[in-house]
Amino acid sequence: MDFNSLGLLPCITENLAELGLTRPTPIQTKAIPHAMEGRDILGLAQTGTGKTAAFGLPLLTAIAREQGKPEPKTVRGLVLAPTRELAKQIVENLQAYAKGTHMRVGLVVGGASINAQVNRLARGTDVLVATPGRLIDLLDRRAVTLSQTRFLVLDEADQMLDLGFIHALRRIATLLPQTRQTMLFSATMPKLMAEIAGSYLTDPVRVETAPPGKPADKIEQSVHFIAQGEKTALLIEHLDAHRADPAIVFARTKHGSERLMKNLLAAGYAAVAVHGNKSQGQRDRAIREFREGEAMVLVATDVAARGIDIPGIRYVYNYDLPNVADNYVHRIGRTARAGRDGTAIAYCAPAEMGELRDIQKLLGKELPVSGGTVWSGGASAEQGAGKPKGNGRRGNGGRRRGGKPAGGGERKGNGQRAEAAKPAAQPSSGKAKPARGNRRNARGRGKARAA
Repeated sequence: MDFNSLGLLPCITENLAELGLTRPTPIQTKAIPHAMEGRDILGLAQTGTGKTAAFGLPLLTAIAREQGKPEPKTVRGLVLAPTRELAKQIVENLQAYAKGTHMRVGLVVGGASINAQVNRLARGTDVLVATPGRLIDLLDRRAVTLSQTRFLVLDEADQMLDLGFIHALRRIATLLPQTRQTMLFSATMPKLMAEIAGSYLTDPVRVETAPPGKPADKIEQSVHFIAQGEKTALLIEHLDAHRADPAIVFARTKHGSERLMKNLLAAGYAAVAVHGNKSQGQRDRAIREFREGEAMVLVATDVAARGIDIPGIRYVYNYDLPNVADNYVHRIGRTARAGRDGTAIAYCAPAEMGELRDIQKLLGKELPVSGGTVWSGGASAEQGAGKPKGNGRRGNGGRRRGGKPAGGGERKGNGQRAEAAKPAAQPSSGKAKPARGNRRNARGRGKARAA
């Protein structure tokens, strides 16, 4: 099968050929025919397998066949994405597919001038790509109306739920016509997704190319057990082994990402950072420098876990393990894109054993160990039960510094020293994990702001 056999507009297939795209990927082969028939779609596929074209090509074809131009402030097709980076990537792809069709593809995200966005929306938009928060702001200003929106796409809907956009999605849904075509695409399928699918989709066709949460087969994954304070030195050792190859390094927090980026700069690496404390212009500039090879290392939080599509990335490092196991799949999906090979290495400190177990449960297998020795005990490092097996050197799981528990007495997640260390004299009963509930509650309140 090729794109010419899918019923797309001839000018769109010509654009695809110019882009070097002649044969659809498996998710495109399965989704596009149903989408062209007007069916609602629930699409599940690994990241990097072409989901944007799977919904974008039939969306553009359907809108291009409508008569006339969109009325002022109206939107014909709406694509919602969880992050600015992903939204911008979708717009770039759709504009490339639609070249020569005279369709207006617009972008509205936070961090950019809302007045300029209001002015652009006043003319009417064929396809609008938006983050939920900024779209709500524009709806409140009555700068846009969704009363004539006949096509809706939710891309990476699971991350929208994870970032706390569920209430924004519900509000947006009430403003859309009941008669519409809706397509929902994601790489993972958390339980809450069933509620979203039931609320937005009508008699959907479910298409999937791999079990939800399964990363690409061509990614070589491994884990290295290392003390938190020694991760930077190990990262530099690994980066030294492939200085000519770009790499993405994922950290957990905004401040931690910025600090790590500065440490890499001091070590002689051309490094840039992308996180929630950066302005949109700074984030765009960092990604552009990384894409064009001016920077060889991109340090990022999960804000970039789904918004970077650069085929040449061969290495992804999980400097900090993600708090949500699904995000691990999206992080490592930045490599091995479009059928290429890739390598993903995770660094695991004593306090991150819980995250590692969650990731391995999601994957259905244990990650191969590339260095160090598995931290013994089920309790967190704050309880003093994170002492590794082996001789205590970094290559055998890291060492304990200054007589403190493994991990250097650091609180998991923010890299700051714990306010009060728990005494190690009282062993854990295994019924509860200290402080995890509080950390989860804090994460839930802060995720939407971090994006």
